[in-house]
Amino acid sequence: MRYRVTHSTRYDYSQPASLSHNVVRLHPRSHGPQTCLRHRLTIVPAPETRSERLDYFGNYSDYFCLQESHDHLTIAAQSEVEVNACSWADLSHGPSWEHVRDLLRQALDPETLSAAEFGFDSPYVSRSAELASYAQPSFAKGRPFLECVLDLTKRIHREFKFLPGSTSVGTPVLEVLGTRRGVCQDFTHLQIGCLRSLGLAARYVSGYLATIPPPGQRRLTGADVSHAWVSVFAPTAGWIDFDPTNGLMPSDGHITIAWGRDYSDVGPIQGILVGGRRHRLHVSVDVLPEETPT
Repeated sequence: MRYRVTHSTRYDYSQPASLSHNVVRLHPRSHGPQTCLRHRLTIVPAPETRSERLDYFGNYSDYFCLQESHDHLTIAAQSEVEVNACSWADLSHGPSWEHVRDLLRQALDPETLSAAEFGFDSPYVSRSAELASYAQPSFAKGRPFLECVLDLTKRIHREFKFLPGSTSVGTPVLEVLGTRRGVCQDFTHLQIGCLRSLGLAARYVSGYLATIPPPGQRRLTGADVSHAWVSVFAPTAGWIDFDPTNGLMPSDGHITIAWGRDYSDVGPIQGILVGGRRHRLHVSVDVLPEETPT
């Protein structure tokens, strides 16, 4: 499936800002089943300094600096991405979750050592006995690893309520566990915390989810949103994605932008501002299949 993705962010300041430093992560990755065919980032007003690099995790990061007075800032990313459907074998086969856990502790090959980095605490996700206890019913002794992860994915989808506005990016994972509500980033942090608390490796994936309007209704411009899901490391298979918000394994409807330890590594726009005082923020996201008329 090929998509055209437009992500536009506008800040309007109540007073002029004199300085703005920003890092933008809106360039889709090319990896495995996904290829970014085109990407363009437009910034208004035009910055004096601008550069692009790959960060520690291999994500595209655009840096720019505005050093003149400005009362608004618009950041618009346009991308064309091709995503191939993934087909998964029977998850009831494969190594047990205990074998995967032990391998992460003992293996010395570069791929496993790199994956083991995602088994530790990170700014928004800390391991705990409470998270391990919640995950444990999905991880019976000797049960195949990927079957365990999918079971946990479906439990989070079934037992937690998707409720926009009920949390913030800094809401602790244990609070989400207690209230049983949140949004995609909360459920992603929760599942990562559960997996790491059992000694497994999991990373945070940011991107977009292609949505389809209800039958008989028109697709609303700007109605799409950013999304987040989990990727786990499995021996020989590598990294495999799971979406706890929707209780499934992503296929060609998920578009990857970046991955890292948690949201702090992949935030779409992060920056420092001097001046501006209060501001209004407007974000518009469109994910359009290529055959859909503009």
